[in-house]
Amino acid sequence: MKKYLNSVSGVVFILCGFLVFSVFNNTFFHNVRLDLTENKLFTLAEGSREIVAALDEPIHLYFFFSEKASADLTSLRTYADRVASLLEEYALLSNGKIQLSRVNPEPFSEQEDQAAAFGLQAIPVSASGDELYFGLAGTNALDQVEIISFFQPDKEEFLEYEVSKMIYGLNTTGKPRVGLLSSLPVRSSVDPNTFQPSPGWVAISQLDSFFKVIEIEATADALSDDLELLILLHPKNLTEAMQHSIDQYLMKGGKLLAFIDPLAEMDRPAQANPMMPVLPQGQSSDLNWLTQAWGVTLRSSVVLGDSHNALTVSSAAGMPVRHMAILGLGPAALRADDVITAGLESLNFSTVGILDIDETKDVAVTPLILSSEFSGPLDAVQFQFLRDPSDLQKSLNVTGQAYPIAVRFSGPARSSFAVDAEAEAVGQDGSTDSVGYTDGLNFILVADTDVLSDRLWVQVQNFFGQEIASPWADNGDFLVNAVDNLGGSAALISVRSRGRFTRPFEAVQSIRRQAEAKYLESAEALQLRLTETERRLSELQSSKVNDMSLSLSPEEESALLQFQEEKLVIRKQLRDVRHQLDKDIEQLGTTLKFLNIALVPILLTLLLLGINLMRARAEERSL
Repeated sequence: MKKYLNSVSGVVFILCGFLVFSVFNNTFFHNVRLDLTENKLFTLAEGSREIVAALDEPIHLYFFFSEKASADLTSLRTYADRVASLLEEYALLSNGKIQLSRVNPEPFSEQEDQAAAFGLQAIPVSASGDELYFGLAGTNALDQVEIISFFQPDKEEFLEYEVSKMIYGLNTTGKPRVGLLSSLPVRSSVDPNTFQPSPGWVAISQLDSFFKVIEIEATADALSDDLELLILLHPKNLTEAMQHSIDQYLMKGGKLLAFIDPLAEMDRPAQANPMMPVLPQGQSSDLNWLTQAWGVTLRSSVVLGDSHNALTVSSAAGMPVRHMAILGLGPAALRADDVITAGLESLNFSTVGILDIDETKDVAVTPLILSSEFSGPLDAVQFQFLRDPSDLQKSLNVTGQAYPIAVRFSGPARSSFAVDAEAEAVGQDGSTDSVGYTDGLNFILVADTDVLSDRLWVQVQNFFGQEIASPWADNGDFLVNAVDNLGGSAALISVRSRGRFTRPFEAVQSIRRQAEAKYLESAEALQLRLTETERRLSELQSSKVNDMSLSLSPEEESALLQFQEEKLVIRKQLRDVRHQLDKDIEQLGTTLKFLNIALVPILLTLLLLGINLMRARAEERSL
């Protein structure tokens, strides 16, 4: 009886201790986190922490997720829990500056009206018309609104970046100031000779919706100090003073997006004789004076040809022909772990330059866009007299190398201009006019300017006096992504992509691949037997027609019987392989369930029994 009371009191004591510990933990250690995931998915990046720490005024985040509509979408609900956990980390880190509300927008409710008013995207999930909301809206003290219309699971790597970008936008008033220096006619204008209007480029006009674009004359000698981003588009004939100003802008923490070109097709100055071709040097631009010291140079008078990504155009005779220098690049050519290129489906380029990278330099250079391995150099001069695009294929010498079309510079870098030792030691504090070193270079270089021209990605139509742009490629999105990424804070740029929460079952996939390999092998064997049997039957049929025979010969009957028997045997083998595939996967699942559900409790039980046995023996020896 005494032992029974002792055991009961012990259990009660353990339960009370657990409750006291839980209350104490929730009260004093509710902000303590231990992230054991491989990529630290539940730990905010340092850049996100800097953005949250810089909050001046409280902001309110509304996380909308339809619980009822997602009842049967297990994977989506798991991802929603991942999003909610990440948002809670932001709220805990902010010390009350971020107020988080989770909203369940039931059909025909005020919460659903609120989600629609914010502009969140509703996804139909059933034939009955049920809609699912899975987005985020944020507001600040000035009633400014930022939204993530829908959290797409396939963009999970950029989840933290998107949330941090929203918080940064809510904490920033006014549009970022973006400087644009271009020697191309990218704005709407009127030809003074013909008085004909010339439309501006859609890609550039899109920037006006998101940024305050400051036009900079190509003949200027200096940059404004209040620019958050500088865009160089075909920078030709820059003065030495402007070159030095651009270098110092980068050394002092500025961000640069530059488009250069060995042969800018949109750079066609008016000439006295329209039949006289323009020399490639007159249509080229580069930044070798800036980037050569950092290990990147643009080849002079050389255009990149790519037979794998070449697009089809019409020849002079009206026949379709592949143009080796007009390229259509898909996701395989775009860097998937960078927020600028991730998610883009197609980019079109024309007469792209070749960037040579010197890997011995200390500056970090990361390719964002690459050609295929079926690429090679083309002489830019031949494009001035090109009549038949098929001639390019004859002159293309494929090198087997994938060439970078766009690169990102990052990390520490020294000035490309000579700076005295005293100024170099000053660093980025701006106390001198000449700074010789930067800790964080933020610079993206693209070896093509035609990529932004309308002809490669968008069709503009006049609809009752209003111009409607219908894009068929993602060139405009590429520009906006790059400006949006570089135009943000350095902390936001440092976040970029993180790992994925969902992890593939690699063992299951390995078993499936092995079984499918056997399945395909058997299928190929069956196809070979079918082909051989059909050949034999065809030969027998031909001999029957020649002999004018209407009945099957013994050879034909034997061949047919053999075919039927072989077909049944192979079909049975295919079924056995498929059954074995399912059996192996089920066996693996059973093993995993046993390890997770039964083995750990069994080990703990054995451990407790062992401890009790040792205590009992110790008590017996003490007696």
